[in-house]
Amino acid sequence: MSAIELRNVTKNFGGTAVLRSVSLAVTAGEFLTIVGPSGCGKSTLLKIVAGLEQQTAGEVLLDGAPADHLRPKARDVAMVFQSYALYPHLTVFDNLALPLRMRWLTPTQRLPFVGRLFDRHRVVRRRIETAVRETAEFLEIAHLLDRKPGPLSGGQRQRVALGRALVRRPKAFLMDEPLSNLDARLRVSMRQELAALHRRLGATFVYVTHDQGEAMTMSDRVAVMMDGELLHVDTPRTVYERPRHRKVAEFIGSPSINLVAARAEHGRIRVGGVMLSGHWSIQDHEVVTVGLRPEALAIKPDAHPGWRGEVVHLENMGADVFVHVRSGVSAKPIVVRTAPHHGSMLRIGDTVNVAPLTQEVPLVFGAEGQRLDSRHEILSEVVNG
Repeated sequence: MSAIELRNVTKNFGGTAVLRSVSLAVTAGEFLTIVGPSGCGKSTLLKIVAGLEQQTAGEVLLDGAPADHLRPKARDVAMVFQSYALYPHLTVFDNLALPLRMRWLTPTQRLPFVGRLFDRHRVVRRRIETAVRETAEFLEIAHLLDRKPGPLSGGQRQRVALGRALVRRPKAFLMDEPLSNLDARLRVSMRQELAALHRRLGATFVYVTHDQGEAMTMSDRVAVMMDGELLHVDTPRTVYERPRHRKVAEFIGSPSINLVAARAEHGRIRVGGVMLSGHWSIQDHEVVTVGLRPEALAIKPDAHPGWRGEVVHLENMGADVFVHVRSGVSAKPIVVRTAPHHGSMLRIGDTVNVAPLTQEVPLVFGAEGQRLDSRHEILSEVVNG
């Protein structure tokens, strides 16, 4: 049974469609990341799951049961916001305790002095204190319990925000760009901590981000969203290696994939005089778009079949050098990944020969942007099936 299921969810703001019939199932204990550019509708989708927004059409199910009639409090999901949403006048302890006080105490029992007259208040207060301290120890923020959020670092505030969600022990965690306010170095560290937290808890995580690095490194599955539609939902590796749509191939991967227009010849594809590896079931002269990742290309000697061009930019990333080459086969420079000892010998203005690696079958997209399977892929699916 899916922990969270969306069935044909649509959301309109006035005459603008923000979500277009989105269907998605998240299994219990899964870490699923919804990734896409700003404004694609991913945060709206998360708010609909939490009950903070009402969809125009469609259905939300939690643990297999319809949840559209449930208020946010009754859905037993915890939301972690981009802004952390901590109360600056409360200590870390009180920020963590607040969700439990709201759930476990009546309005009268929550009063500062009157509430203490109730015997049950003392019992519940001890339960709350135990839960808060256990959560703080788990997140290694016990030493911060007496402090207020203001002086804390970004990473510490992020842990407090996670703790406030975790202390309730919800069925699912919904995270809306929780690392976007952190610097680059701390984001990498927090990615590791979130992935480790997920493994320890075994809880369901639905994570929203525009950062593909976060999506690809933490998730069991990635859902790529653009213009209010889910274009591809699969493992990070599959989304990168076999994207279903050209838009997904362009969005996932850094540097971006090289896209080249080409025509088919007897089931094969020739680009600038170079015949690419692979066979496809496509008609002769059909116009297609070929996608070549930077690692699927290499700088080769002039005698090797390839595309000659001029080096217009070099990106030294330490472990790799990305060589940008302007050639006649593409309107944009082609990006090639090479080793540092090769890249260090190149200079801007050099003429080089770029060639596709023969062992790499390129991605091929049809006129509507859909990826076309090669005959080898079709045969493999038939044999494995």
